[in-house]
Amino acid sequence: MKRVVVTGLGCVSPVGNDVASYWAALMNGEHGFANIIKFDAKDFKVKIAAEVKNFDPQKYIERSEIRKTDMYAQYAIAAAAQAMDDSGIAGTVKPERLGVYIGSGIGGMNTFISETEKLLHRGPHKVSPYFIPMMIANIGAALVCMRYNAKGPCLPIVSACATSTHSIGEAYRAIKYGHADAVIAGGAEACVNPLAVAGFTNCLALSTKNDPELSSIPFDARRDGFVIGEGAGVLVLEEYERAASRGAHIYAEALGYGNTCDAYHVTAPHPAAEGAIQMIRLALEEAGLPPTGERLYINPHGTSTSLNDKTETLAIKSVFGENAFNIPISSTKSMIGHTLGAAGALEALASIKTLQTGIAHQTRGWSQRDPECDLDYVPNASRRVEVDFALSMSLGFGGHNAGIVLARPGYALPRQSP
Repeated sequence: MKRVVVTGLGCVSPVGNDVASYWAALMNGEHGFANIIKFDAKDFKVKIAAEVKNFDPQKYIERSEIRKTDMYAQYAIAAAAQAMDDSGIAGTVKPERLGVYIGSGIGGMNTFISETEKLLHRGPHKVSPYFIPMMIANIGAALVCMRYNAKGPCLPIVSACATSTHSIGEAYRAIKYGHADAVIAGGAEACVNPLAVAGFTNCLALSTKNDPELSSIPFDARRDGFVIGEGAGVLVLEEYERAASRGAHIYAEALGYGNTCDAYHVTAPHPAAEGAIQMIRLALEEAGLPPTGERLYINPHGTSTSLNDKTETLAIKSVFGENAFNIPISSTKSMIGHTLGAAGALEALASIKTLQTGIAHQTRGWSQRDPECDLDYVPNASRRVEVDFALSMSLGFGGHNAGIVLARPGYALPRQSP
């Protein structure tokens, strides 16, 4: 059994295109919601999104390759490049011992739409020869493998909104059980487009308020759905001894991982939160943490949908009992919206920064209490917290539940109750 640590961080987000600006925005309660500019939404019921802003792919990709690469993969490459530069691991690990676990909930949807329009309006001969490799959801991971000569395990997970939490958890297991020395792990998504917005709207998932200040307000009684977002989050996970021996900066240690399925409904969580409860328990058990919530921070899925928020609250209370009321919980989606397959990694990154700084970012926009959402959601102001551990959790369409337990360097496990 190997110990696993995080030595690199990278991100592209609706509130900043690197880790420093991303975390500063979360600390200041700055959201990324605004009227959609990537397409004309005047005929759409939903007109706002959390778009990535001022992203320059030429910082990371050759100009000639950009037109052959879907936006989601561009985000993945950018976040991976940041994380690898941050880690300093490049060239220190054998290619066959370096893995890439970068997933996407949907993949190259923008490419799918643009090439479909070519087919319908200009004929089959106009469809790009790059259409298939641009569209498939594994190509982001493949391109990162090519960039860093990573010939070890590669697992581009697709589990909807739980994708990148699963990616990080499976990467942790790959290193823990000796299948790799390091893994570039996370997720990417770019689905602010007419088809995705229409689809999510018609399945009643998105907020229809069209007010950036009142949309995506997790755990608030006025919540009515999420704001669709985009971006990427990537972590470099590494075996502890080799990270320590090369003098790498260690941000956090990965201790446990939970992975379950509700087997209940295509979009709704189980009403009794059975899968989420079991996922949390499994993650805590592997981490060696008792279900006391002692010195624990939780970054929940926190989507601002009626069903998710009350179900997550029920799951947390079911696992931690009365101690649940003492756990600081904050939803990153209150500022970046729901970035789908990238969400778990961006939230894991926020959890790591909480462990590093001792500050939990706020849940922005919380105002009216819901009796079924009655925990400490760190409302409206970032707060100093005394925590050694973080649970970052995701619940995806299809009933997928994923959670990872992270610890600050130098942690001490709480004593088990006699």
